[in-house]
Amino acid sequence: MTTTSDRVVLRLPAQSAYLSVLRTATASLASRLSFTLDDIEDLRIAVDEACAMLLSQAIAGADLECAFELLPDAIGVSVTVPTVDGEVPSRDTFAWTVLTALAGDVDATVDVDKNVTITLLKHPMSDEGAGL
Repeated sequence: MTTTSDRVVLRLPAQSAYLSVLRTATASLASRLSFTLDDIEDLRIAVDEACAMLLSQAIAGADLECAFELLPDAIGVSVTVPTVDGEVPSRDTFAWTVLTALAGDVDATVDVDKNVTITLLKHPMSDEGAGL
């Protein structure tokens, strides 16, 4: 049996004014997976926090790309932005602690073009109430 997933990619200007679009898309996609309201809100906040961490180092005029992977039992989110310095966010900050508490599995990488990516993998905290 093959398990498939849907992939949704959004590209927005790397400006905080556009993050409300991303928060709405995050909530809508998570609701397709029968996440609880608490899980959806945690994911929305986590995506917002990841974006805030990246926007502070984004190249002026760049786009932020957010890719959602809708898996059978989780949602994966990758937020990527081109940066000047190519530095991954520090894992010793309060923001990183909040991010990992909300999203579960979190990682950050940088590629050879200095694009920094934060990836999140969120599983529902409870299957109780799924499908309601």
